[in-house]
Amino acid sequence: MNNFNGRLALNPWLSLPSHQKSVAVVNTPVNCGFQIRMCTVSDLNSIAQIIAESFHSRDGLWGWAFPLMRLGIYEDLKHRLATSAPHHVCLVAVDTSNKANSDLVATVELSVRLGDAWTYAGTRKSYAYLSNLAVHPKYRRQGAARALLTNCEKVAIDWGFKDLYLHVLENNHQARKLYFKLGYRMHQIDSNWNTFFFRRSRQILLYKHLLDY
Repeated sequence: MNNFNGRLALNPWLSLPSHQKSVAVVNTPVNCGFQIRMCTVSDLNSIAQIIAESFHSRDGLWGWAFPLMRLGIYEDLKHRLATSAPHHVCLVAVDTSNKANSDLVATVELSVRLGDAWTYAGTRKSYAYLSNLAVHPKYRRQGAARALLTNCEKVAIDWGFKDLYLHVLENNHQARKLYFKLGYRMHQIDSNWNTFFFRRSRQILLYKHLLDY
């Protein structure tokens, strides 16, 4: 596991002047051969491509819309990075096995959101939320996702949170297996009209109680 350069011990109720300067991620390779670091503007194209390939198909009726979806992902992430939200970080995993060409292979985002009924029993507390975990098809099942999750858990602890939440599709058995193996547990199964009318897979809200490293 990577270690942070310092413990931030931040209060989750306070805003930070610059989230990009407040998170320390060690730029050293992990045992699986991937380097975890903060994303940069130059990573946006690769990140958008990886997320699009992970969550949208190029085949079938909607294959023509793939470039538009990729562009939308690019613009959304660009906007999030530009707005400098108090608690938001985008991490990437880089393949370090080929020194001549270090490919970006995976990405994830961590943010702080305002709670609602499903997170804190109706109270309006903030919570740490993980999203857009995506791995390039060529590099799946090689440890990149695990390395990114480990770093996100450390950041959440440094922000002062004891739990980390995320959503996963009910039919995404591979992702669910990984999360359960890493200690995530089911909190709630979300259901809405989209699920009923369009027969889409339900989203499962998972959480993990974080221990100090």
